[in-house]
Amino acid sequence: MLRDLKVALLFLTRFPVRVDGTVTMRDLAAAVYAFPLVGAAVGLLAGLAYAGAVRLGLPALPAALIAIVTMLLVTGALHEDGLADTADGLGAGGDRQRALAIMADSRIGSFGALALMVVLLARLIALAPMWDPQQGTAVLVAAAMASRALMPVVMLLQPSAKADGLAAGAGRPEPIRVMLGTFIAISGAVLLLPLATAVTALVVSAGLALLLAAWLGRRLGGCTGDTLGAVQQTAEITFLLAIVSRP
Repeated sequence: MLRDLKVALLFLTRFPVRVDGTVTMRDLAAAVYAFPLVGAAVGLLAGLAYAGAVRLGLPALPAALIAIVTMLLVTGALHEDGLADTADGLGAGGDRQRALAIMADSRIGSFGALALMVVLLARLIALAPMWDPQQGTAVLVAAAMASRALMPVVMLLQPSAKADGLAAGAGRPEPIRVMLGTFIAISGAVLLLPLATAVTALVVSAGLALLLAAWLGRRLGGCTGDTLGAVQQTAEITFLLAIVSRP
């Protein structure tokens, strides 16, 4: 389990972890149940940054910005990059092959830049009202866990859209490992948030993210590392907005 956690940290963050032996993409598939645990670490660091900024007297908006920047630094903007590539590929039009070719290009186009602007603004809007440091930290951790648990679900349900890349190299994970990751994420949300709030956020975020994944899967013929990033970003932001919208 410790090795699986290290593998997940290695692929999903910039934490300087060392893993014994050769690490392959199949190791990533075996470690998918640890994705929510990685999310917990990322969310906790962002929450601590948020709480520290609030306790120093910063207004809510700058504190939220500090939390977002912390998450970007910890993850290396991995999932944001996937979202941007997905937006560029689909926004340019054309057939499946053209979309995949554009997504493989490391340069960011207009649609990708707009997608990044939208998600960053959505995060600011969602986090700014959460003035209480403890509440803000709990929400960030729960959202990060839940959104990362959905990536293995998509990997299990969809084939790889390409012959190479992250999704193709990792392959489909074992269902039991996906179920364990889902259980960890749900448990985290229920423990950290009021039950009704947790259930609402989980249902709304999972529903919209999986609908997006289904549409992307039909459009591209399966999933890619980029579309997994798009699913994670959609789920995380939807989770946050679902909480903010509750009375």
